[in-house]
Amino acid sequence: MARVKSSVVTHHRHKRWLKRAKGYYGGRHRLYRTARVAVMRSLAYAYRDRRKKKRVFRSLWITRIGIALRRFDINYSTFIGGLKKAGITINRKVLAELAYSDPDQLRSLVMIAKENA
Repeated sequence: MARVKSSVVTHHRHKRWLKRAKGYYGGRHRLYRTARVAVMRSLAYAYRDRRKKKRVFRSLWITRIGIALRRFDINYSTFIGGLKKAGITINRKVLAELAYSDPDQLRSLVMIAKENA
């Protein structure tokens, strides 16, 4: 029986990993073993950070809302509690956008929240 050489298959597999490591610094884009580890790690970070991004943006929105509410002498928790008691359901992304682009609209929401606080 003839001997099977796996060089073609191995070469294709190596090229696939090295192609993903394009643009990496030094041996990370040139050397197969180093590139494979770097790519696997980067994929793990990308997976983790796709979930982390949602938390980061939520905290950013909360910060922006809190800063905007200082003008109206109300803190964030009182504002959100008042809105919930009033039955107003607006997500934090929209509230942050209102705080930035339309302060008059936010003022009316603050008045409602203060009444129901």
